[in-house]
Amino acid sequence: MIRRTTDLSPAARDGFTALIDVRSPSEFAGDHLPGAINLPVLDDAQRAEIGAEYVRGSKFEARRRGAAMVARNIAAHLDGPLSGVGGGYQPLVYCWRGGQRSGAMVAVMEQVGWPVTVLEGGYQTWRRQVVAGLYDQPLPHRLVLLDGPTGAGKTALLSTLAAEGAQTLDLEALAGHRGSLFGATVGGQPSQKAFETALHDALSRLDPARPVIVEAESSRIGRRALPQSLWNAMKAAPLVRLDARLRDRVARILADYADIAADPGALDAALGRLPRHHAKTDIARWRDLAAAGELEPLVEDLIAHHYDPAWRKQALDRPRRLLAEVALDGPSPDHATAAARAIIKALDGGEFAA
Repeated sequence: MIRRTTDLSPAARDGFTALIDVRSPSEFAGDHLPGAINLPVLDDAQRAEIGAEYVRGSKFEARRRGAAMVARNIAAHLDGPLSGVGGGYQPLVYCWRGGQRSGAMVAVMEQVGWPVTVLEGGYQTWRRQVVAGLYDQPLPHRLVLLDGPTGAGKTALLSTLAAEGAQTLDLEALAGHRGSLFGATVGGQPSQKAFETALHDALSRLDPARPVIVEAESSRIGRRALPQSLWNAMKAAPLVRLDARLRDRVARILADYADIAADPGALDAALGRLPRHHAKTDIARWRDLAAAGELEPLVEDLIAHHYDPAWRKQALDRPRRLLAEVALDGPSPDHATAAARAIIKALDGGEFAA
């Protein structure tokens, strides 16, 4: 008997050997369950071909041809990615609605002898849970914002905080963007749905009873919008302020953005997207510095005239309760560890103590 489930909690998903998405590659690329692999029973061209036949021609012939394609594709998966899989393989299989495509794969896998489970309602069951968790109810987590000027080392410090036992949420990593004018990363950003999937998965693995440290961001990271429940929680959250010496900030920015600094065209294009309130003479000076490879003076000038004024204005516009101020006194891992431990100590000794 084929097993069915709608339980997509982290523990339930982690209990399967694999999560198999049998939708087409383009559907899978748009969004999928975290950690899923794509074994399509119809590829994009086949799906379009059968759909057109179904609408314009014979429905019976469309089903017959579609069944032949599905059978060949499943056979290819059995002889390919699944060829070395043993009898203890316990996959969860899903398609768009939990209908014909997943049903075909599950029927064959069950005959092979694998204890397979089908996701009732398919991907749409997952999507409804994501929307409910991110949009339909308040976020239950106790957020603490890690704030500070550009280049202070907030993003890198999140990793150190996690290594020291703190709960963290790295929004920039999930959004595939470094959260600034120069923040685009190689590979681009995930779709909005894929970003929300990653965010929902990350939040579902955090303990709401313990503080979650998240970097202070705007309501958009690149082109990805934060869900309203998360944004509301961030607006209400207290903060820990991180600071660092100017020379360390400049060095960190140059290291973090080495990719764009090495591409004169991309750097000039980014400078051309600076807000219009900057004087044309300032933007021209920055572009000249970039063209001449004078990157340290460029970064110092941008900190003084772009980044720090914007950060101070944001702090004035959205005043928050300050829990602690911590300095990152240098670039070494020991300095980051010391700063992380100071933050954890501040949280453990205050209102967030267990």
